[in-house]
Amino acid sequence: MNIKIAEPPKLDPADGYRRVCRLQTTLSRGGHPGGFEILAITAGEGNGWHFPPQVLRESLALWEGVETFIDHTAEYRLRSVRDLAGICSSPRWDDSARGIRLTLNATGPSADVLARMGREWLDSPEPRPRLGFSADLLFTAQSDEQTVLKILKVFSLDLVYQPARGGAFLEEVQKAPMQTDPIYEFFMQAFQGGMMTANQPQSDIQPVQPVLPGIDPPQPTPEELSAALLEARLGQAGLPARLAGTLRSRFAGRAFPPAELETAISEARSLVAELQGGRTITGTPPLSTVTAEERLQAAVDDLLGAPREPNMTNAHVERLSGIRELYTMLTGDLNLTGGCNPRHMQLETTATMPGLVKNALNKMIIQHWQELGRAGYRWWEPVVTVEHFNSLQQISGVLVGEIGALPGVNEGAEYQELSIGDSTETGAWQKYGGYLPLTLELIDRDDIFRLKQYPRKLASAALRTLSGLIAAIFTANDGAGPVLSDGKPLFHVDHANLGGADLSGNAWEAASAAIYDQEMLAADNFSGPSLAVDARYLLVPRALRLTAMRILYPSFEREANFFSENLQRGEMGDVITVPEFSDANDWAAVADPRLAPGIIVGERFGLQPEVFIAGSETSPAMFSNDEVRLKVRHFLSVFVADYRPLYKSNVD
Repeated sequence: MNIKIAEPPKLDPADGYRRVCRLQTTLSRGGHPGGFEILAITAGEGNGWHFPPQVLRESLALWEGVETFIDHTAEYRLRSVRDLAGICSSPRWDDSARGIRLTLNATGPSADVLARMGREWLDSPEPRPRLGFSADLLFTAQSDEQTVLKILKVFSLDLVYQPARGGAFLEEVQKAPMQTDPIYEFFMQAFQGGMMTANQPQSDIQPVQPVLPGIDPPQPTPEELSAALLEARLGQAGLPARLAGTLRSRFAGRAFPPAELETAISEARSLVAELQGGRTITGTPPLSTVTAEERLQAAVDDLLGAPREPNMTNAHVERLSGIRELYTMLTGDLNLTGGCNPRHMQLETTATMPGLVKNALNKMIIQHWQELGRAGYRWWEPVVTVEHFNSLQQISGVLVGEIGALPGVNEGAEYQELSIGDSTETGAWQKYGGYLPLTLELIDRDDIFRLKQYPRKLASAALRTLSGLIAAIFTANDGAGPVLSDGKPLFHVDHANLGGADLSGNAWEAASAAIYDQEMLAADNFSGPSLAVDARYLLVPRALRLTAMRILYPSFEREANFFSENLQRGEMGDVITVPEFSDANDWAAVADPRLAPGIIVGERFGLQPEVFIAGSETSPAMFSNDEVRLKVRHFLSVFVADYRPLYKSNVD
């Protein structure tokens, strides 16, 4: 690591002593930076609002460093630097005026306008022009009584025509004249006298005693001036204490040209940089890489109850009081007109409120999706194969047939191409979705509870949609299922996967044997071996659940008294209750999809629904409906790839 210490500006003798003289003159004469004493605001009525004295007193700290512009800016426009005229300082309470008194220092491109108008107004006899100061404020109020409760922020204090609440010039603060020329001449004469005699014997040096009006001898000697310059420059150089002490000893007690001191300091700084250049800095705390957008997103996550990003888990961020506070800070729309007001924006960030809310809702959907799955809503997961696709083209050829036995190859003979078949079933995509309105009414009411319900309802609706699509494979066409590429329903006697017996141990065994004896998917001219996979999952309506569990888990027959407790714990194993099975007697069997996949669930952008911003604070929906729309989108394809691992009993 290379450490470079910035070089200080070079000082020639005249410039160096001019600065010292000006500093000493200002300190000795008590010079003031200049400007005006003003009243910023007084207690009383203004623009229809009542400002109590106590509220103004409590806001004193907010007025320090507030800028002053010439005139208020128009609504929805940013401030122009050309209008900057001054800056306020030293806020204090004025009992006689019952208001806030400030010192206003003229500065900026419009400082001359402020200073000239202030002087003319103070020097003018009555009647004077109705000029004064008006504050641009953000405050909370008791709307029914139009009483201000608390001032939250002071955006600016502007010089305007007809101020609303008592702002006025009080007096001009005169700036003390510098009058540096006589002192400058004195120092330069003293310094030049010292330099001219630097090479003469000590006995030949004559003290310089210039006579200045109002200053009594003795005057500073060149040695005293050099000592002052030495201390000033060493204090600015930032050198190690020992090295600074060495330079102090080297130059102490004698007059020297400033250039000699600058050369010595430059050499010392170069030495420090060279010695420290190869060192590793230890003990320095790591720099924070958390951005303002990440902190704001974490605050929104906390507000809505969404999980934070991993890097923000332990970060301390400010708490938001509600969705309205977030909206007004980001848009400046204090009156909820549905637009952006840059003057009143409190956060300088590229983040938008719909974007922040969208991110939090997406994380909450994932969280609720997992919670609902643990509660049993994702019953279909064990019996399907989920595949991700990179386009919305029609899905085909997702299941490859079996090869069967490998043929023998004689010595020196060619290898033959193996016969293999593909599933001819195809899947089509379907888009599901809608939008959630984030209305101004919801924002104004700070309806956080309602907003928190959105992701839970979305996750539940998406799960029900997917559950219905998968269950329809078993219930469509009066329980026969969808029509396959061979023109026959999924469950058909020609497919050897359709029965009609009530659920019992023997019926379950028959279903399992039917799946086991199915021939593998193979090429058309090849007879494949049997699937040799038993049924794994038993799908039943709620009415058959206990019967199914007694079949697959005989211990329930002997432990019937403990069944309800086990059910509440959700430990149902391979017996799966399908909410959409409306027939109380029909049931189905499915092989393990890891060994014999039968049902394919295709997803394009994930199984969970996505939330997008369908507009912004300036969109037509906001203009016509007072709402920002959060669009919900879900692409899914659910289809049968192979009938062999599936069995259905449609009980008459």
